[in-house]
Amino acid sequence: MNTSYKVKFWDIRTNTKSQGQGKKPRIVSHTVRWTVGNREKSATFKTKGLAESFLSQLRQAAKNGESFDLASGLPTSMAEAKDARTWYDFAVAYVHAWWPHAAAKSREGMTDALANVTRVLMNDLPGRPDDEIIRRALREFSFLPEERRPVPSPEIARAVRWLEAASLPLNALEEAKHTRAALEALALMLNGKAAAVSTYRRKRAVFHHVLEYAVELEELPANPLHKVKLRKAKSGGEIDRRSVVNPAQARELLIAVTYVGRSRGLMLAALFACMYFGGLRPGEAAGLRKKDCHLPASGWGVLTLEKTKPQSNKRFTDSGETHDERGLKHRAEKETRSVPIPPELVAILRDHIDRHGVAADGRLFRTRTGGLISGSAYAKVWKEARTYAFTPDQVASPLAGRPYDLRHAAVSLWLNAGVHAPEAAERAGHGVDVLLKVYAKCIDGQREVANQRILAALVM
Repeated sequence: MNTSYKVKFWDIRTNTKSQGQGKKPRIVSHTVRWTVGNREKSATFKTKGLAESFLSQLRQAAKNGESFDLASGLPTSMAEAKDARTWYDFAVAYVHAWWPHAAAKSREGMTDALANVTRVLMNDLPGRPDDEIIRRALREFSFLPEERRPVPSPEIARAVRWLEAASLPLNALEEAKHTRAALEALALMLNGKAAAVSTYRRKRAVFHHVLEYAVELEELPANPLHKVKLRKAKSGGEIDRRSVVNPAQARELLIAVTYVGRSRGLMLAALFACMYFGGLRPGEAAGLRKKDCHLPASGWGVLTLEKTKPQSNKRFTDSGETHDERGLKHRAEKETRSVPIPPELVAILRDHIDRHGVAADGRLFRTRTGGLISGSAYAKVWKEARTYAFTPDQVASPLAGRPYDLRHAAVSLWLNAGVHAPEAAERAGHGVDVLLKVYAKCIDGQREVANQRILAALVM
């Protein structure tokens, strides 16, 4: 940047437009004029107040001994701010850089968090779209790779143009007030109510990673989150033990599922059984194939899990479908996980295959047309089944409120049965530390065992 300290300012010039003969000219704008070195510079503003404010900034910079950029005519600090990348541009670049390395659900979470942040990191320019339109513009257009972007509607196109013009510069986040505003946006849901602690922590982690990326690229000197503290109640991520069913309740639910619809429940009963007796995640059960199942005529069987079919919005998946085929969670791409299953589940799966067959690709669970069963479809079946299996008070409680609670019940059962944590973690596909942290409140009877062991040690 070529600079000079030789600066001269002229009076503000008022620009007028003739209104016709005999009429007073109308003032249309005001021009600030100055020279840097021997180069004349000017900037025109709609109101005199804006022009005076700009001229005052120039004079103050010159008074403070600041050099002026010969090309733009601005003080060095203002020139650097003008050239700085905006938050909007950086957020778009970040999403595009990390998109190929993220799973569909991670992409969805990433764009959701950044949409919350981006809408508050804006200048107050005229024509601001509604927050819902801004959110749609970001998640359905800006935060998608260019080859995935749809043709924007006029409404979305206007919102994108406004975002590009109104975005704060990235370095504005060095001011604590902007970083705090972003965190407060993450702490609220769209309806203005406080978000769950786990939701806030997950979104804050995305924001933190974005800022660390900016530091890595030397676009920020340090992560500004380290200067701002937004206190939220701590969450250990433990399972609510009220949601965990016992074996009798689980079996009642699995029977009740078969009462739903003419065939929907019957085709899904074994899927829910995999979650309870095998501790499978819904996506793991959805991807289960006949060749993955060792189902002997008697005794224990084994499920060898290799693929999972997590569900997400089509715009976030590599396949362009609602379900992507991925490797197992927390595992290398082609790593498998063997899950021993009790004879009861072996019998259920054998009966399911005999009764319903499998899909063309060998999947055990499918729609009538061979497609993947959506999360909303099996959640609807589960909701109805609870009304058949439970009393009204139990239906209103958290008890097995979601199909995923069957997995929680399975892991809790293993731990309470005395299965060592490493073995339970291996079957569930968890790390041991996470397993014990998540299921700490669901482990019963351990205090009395501990007391007996301590007594035995004291009398030695």
